Order: sequence, then C-alpha cells, then structure tokens
Amino acid sequence: MKKLDWKTCFRIGLSAFVLFLCIHYWPGISGFIGKCFSAAAPVFTGLVMAYIINILMSFYERHYFPNSKKKAVDSSRRPVCLTGAILTVIGVITLVTVLITPQLVNCIEMLINLLPGAIEKLIARLSGLEFVSDELIASLSSIDWKSRIGDIAQTLFSGVGDVMNVAVSAVSSVFTGIMAFVIGFIVALYLLIDKDKLGGQCKRVMKRWIPTRFLDKVMHVVTLADDCFHRFIVGQCTEAVILGTLCMAGMLLLRLPYAPMIGALVAFTALIPIVGGLIGAGVGAFLILMVSPVKALIFLIFIIVLQQIEGNLIYPKVVGSSMGLPALWVLAAVTIGGGVLGIGGMLIGVPMAAVVYRLIKESLNEKESAAAAQTEQEVVCSEQTQ
Repeated sequence: MKKLDWKTCFRIGLSAFVLFLCIHYWPGISGFIGKCFSAAAPVFTGLVMAYIINILMSFYERHYFPNSKKKAVDSSRRPVCLTGAILTVIGVITLVTVLITPQLVNCIEMLINLLPGAIEKLIARLSGLEFVSDELIASLSSIDWKSRIGDIAQTLFSGVGDVMNVAVSAVSSVFTGIMAFVIGFIVALYLLIDKDKLGGQCKRVMKRWIPTRFLDKVMHVVTLADDCFHRFIVGQCTEAVILGTLCMAGMLLLRLPYAPMIGALVAFTALIPIVGGLIGAGVGAFLILMVSPVKALIFLIFIIVLQQIEGNLIYPKVVGSSMGLPALWVLAAVTIGGGVLGIGGMLIGVPMAAVVYRLIKESLNEKESAAAAQTEQEVVCSEQTQ
C-alpha cells in the first residue's frame, strides 16, 4: 500500500478547509461572486458582440479580394472587413428603429385618442342591460375619460414619486448602460483585431495546463458549439429577413396599414425561435385593430397562412436542416431556456440543445460502431474455429 506523503495530506487538508469556509460563509462568498460577475458584465457583453460581429467579418474576409496576393490587400483585409461588419450591424439597427419607432408612437397616440370614445360606447351598451344598476351607469358617465386617460399616460411616461429622484435614477441607469456598452464595444474591437494572436495564446496555455487527451475532448466540444451557434445565428437571421420581407410584401398587396413597421417588427421578433413570429403578429394585429377590425381579421388570416408556410417550408430548409435538430428538441429548448433565462434563454437554448444532441448522437454512433465491429470479429473468430 502506497503511503501518503505530506504534500498529498496538505492538499486534502487545504481542500477540506476551503470547502468548510465556502459552506460556512456562503452568503458572503455568493455576494462576492455576484459582484465579480457584475463587474465583468461589460467583458461578457464584449465577447458576445465580438462573436456576432466576427460572423460578418469572417464572411467579408472570405470575399475581400480572395485571390489577391498583394501585401496591401492582406494588411487592409482585417480593418476594412471589421469596419464593414460594424457598419452593417449599425445600419440594420438604424433601419429597424426608423421603421418601427415613428409609426409605433403614432399608434400609441391613436390608441390614447380612441380609448375615450370606446369607453363611452361601452357605457352606452351597458346602460341597456337590465342587471347593471343606474347608479353605476351614472357614476361611469360622470367621469371625464379623456382627461383621466391623459393623466394615466402622463403618469406612465413621467413616473411616480419624486421627479428629481426618478430623473437622477434614470440618468444614472442610462449612463451605466452606455458605459457598459462602450467598454464592451472596445473589448470586442480588441478581440476582433487580435483574434488570431489571442487564439494562439489560448491554445498554448491550454496545452501547457490541460492533459492532451482531455484537451482534445474540450476542443471538440468548443468546435462543435461554435459550429452550432454560427449556423443558428446565420440561419435565424436569414429566416427572419425572409419572413419580414414576405410579411411586408403581403401586407402591401392586401393594402393593410403599417406594412413596413409590422414587417420589421415580425422580422425582429422572429429571431426568437417558434414563438417570436407569433409575438410580432399579435402586436401587429392589435395595432391594425385600432384602424379597422376587418383589416385586422384579414391580417390574422394572412399571418396564419404565412406562419404555416414559414414553419413547414422556410424554417426547416434555412434553420432546421443546418442545425440537424428535431422539432421536439427545438420546442423543449425554447421552453426550458425561456423559463430559466427569459428571452436570452430562448435565443441560446436551441444551439445549446443542438450541441448536446450532436454529442449524444456521436457517442451513440461510436458505441454502436464498436459493438458492431466486436460482433463481426467474434463471428469471424467462430468461423475460423469451425
């Protein structure tokens, strides 16, 4: 029996002591870990931004004079493609904002103006019902609904409580968000400019401190996850653009109002798998309802038909085939991810489920191949014996 040396005993004792401290002082340790994650939030934001921008930048790099061997082209490829990718993202965000914001503000103003008349019509219909008392009808009719709705809207936009405290809190939150975004954007720029160098450094560190056999498995999982997330982002964006364009074109042909805004809204919400398009369609139907109930019904019929075409033809071809994930897994990933992390969980749930699905599939294929090879070998040995 091998004796324990003092180094092994010291490691065991130190591990037990650290475990005791973590259990006994867990509230303070968890608070410290939370502060560390909060402080590192801009860095995580930068990593996410860098990954998304890198998809566009890599696409531009593959098409930026691919056959040229000039030194000037090689030296300018990274900055030019990075600038083009950032401008593309800014352009898309600006386009969606310009299409949605003005008409959405007009719809809210129209809703506020139409609500008093709708309430008065509702009171008039209630007055004809026998089970509604005259005192209730009189009290409802005596209210100036236009001024009350205006007060409610003003309260919602201005906030409740001390105006100065609300203003200071709002300014502080906005400033903190802007600073986090700026720091994240700077981190993303550094990562994208030096991504080759940083990747090489990470591989050197992992080769030094991680065993080779375990490192191969880690790199395989990382490569698989990168492939799944890349395919999901590209496929989901492509599918959203197709769906939004078809929605806007169909609304223009049917002469429905707010076609550009609702098309952009449906495309934006379609980034959320399965339920995103339905959310955009529901908001669009409500906005059209303010203009004409008949047109809202026509829109609902149109969007249901479009959703069927999208779900059975577009999504399986654009996203489903590239991910290789069955529909049941997609639904489970969206449901569980949304329940745990909200909208962010819906977005990352599908590619994470695709990674797990492909790892399980690879493991099963290896087991079955090994079992089949062993069975074949046993059959050959038995035949040779006979």
